[in-house]
Amino acid sequence: MNLFCGYIYSSYSTMRILFLHSSSDLYGASKILLAINELCAKKGHEITVVLSEDGPLAPKLKALGATIVITDLGILRRQYLNPAGMLNRLVANFKAYATLTELCKSKQIDLIYSNTTGVIVGVFVAAKLGIRHLWHIHEIIEKPTLLFRLLSRLINTKNNQAIAVSEAVKKHWTKYVHPNKIDVLYNGVDYWLFENTASDLRQTLRLQPDTILIGMMGRVHFWKGQDYFVHIAGEIFKSHKNVHFLIVGDAFAGYEYLHDNINNLIDANHLQGKVTQLPYRSDITNIYGALDIFILPSLLPDPAPAVVTEAMAAGLPVVATQQGGAVEMIENEVSGLLIPINNAAAAAKIMEPLLSNLTYRKNMGMQAKKRMQEKFSRTQFNEQIMACIEKKS
Repeated sequence: MNLFCGYIYSSYSTMRILFLHSSSDLYGASKILLAINELCAKKGHEITVVLSEDGPLAPKLKALGATIVITDLGILRRQYLNPAGMLNRLVANFKAYATLTELCKSKQIDLIYSNTTGVIVGVFVAAKLGIRHLWHIHEIIEKPTLLFRLLSRLINTKNNQAIAVSEAVKKHWTKYVHPNKIDVLYNGVDYWLFENTASDLRQTLRLQPDTILIGMMGRVHFWKGQDYFVHIAGEIFKSHKNVHFLIVGDAFAGYEYLHDNINNLIDANHLQGKVTQLPYRSDITNIYGALDIFILPSLLPDPAPAVVTEAMAAGLPVVATQQGGAVEMIENEVSGLLIPINNAAAAAKIMEPLLSNLTYRKNMGMQAKKRMQEKFSRTQFNEQIMACIEKKS
């Protein structure tokens, strides 16, 4: 027997699980969903996944044997935080509620699994039908306060249990949610995928052997810190010329203008030819394998950034803003460095030992890899997530 999610479980029978997800990309939360679906498929569970849109995630889920349903789930996003947008979301959620209710009845669903707090309709459907609901919380939502309080009330729902991706996430939500409602489960990484991998990216970028390649990866968004990354790059370039900077990721629809902002900042910081921007890449081991230093420059708390554990698995020293899940992931000045938010000069000064001392940089990368294997392995994640899914209530 094992204990997790506040329940005892000892064995399982085949389950019919309905997964609800907020996007169809292949970034952090989607990767976790894909990994969970793979586990469920191996154990013989019947999987249905509802997505609001088609995208690269869908065929990967289909390949695992999942049934894919595309319907508007009324996903909550910042762009809808206005009267017209909220009305739009209310209508979309009512429609999704009706669709999912019928889907659950026809497929005799045992568990509704909502991935991210952007999906709220699942908890209402579960309450109506008396189905167990599991909510995987990847976010720290501070504003608007009304939304934060509303989601907190939903997480407190009687038949709901929540998983937080870090202690920082749990601490945030338990301001209004009972602590027993939320368990912490760190995202796991298959660290062996990042070992002894060849990379041709440096050759593609035509970098000199002594060039220090510093990169970040993630959705292009105002809080992800691409602007801050460029400001840090500008400060570093003042004293280190053998550097190159890499930004990998796409913008959400409607935020494409952020690429123009980045280009303007590159010009303003005299970094022409020193910053390469790439769209979303599936060959992440090729990216990490080329880097010397990884930066997570988030301006708002990043709950449990998968890119941090991936970079650690690749043996890279990680530099992250001092907030969110990154503070739990790395040990400051041992397996990484913590920098202030929006202070590029101070960040560059803290990073100086990584830039000027190869031995220091390599040793920190080795410590990062060791910590990742000890604390954030896929094996531990697999056992605990299945305990949540297969629990006996």
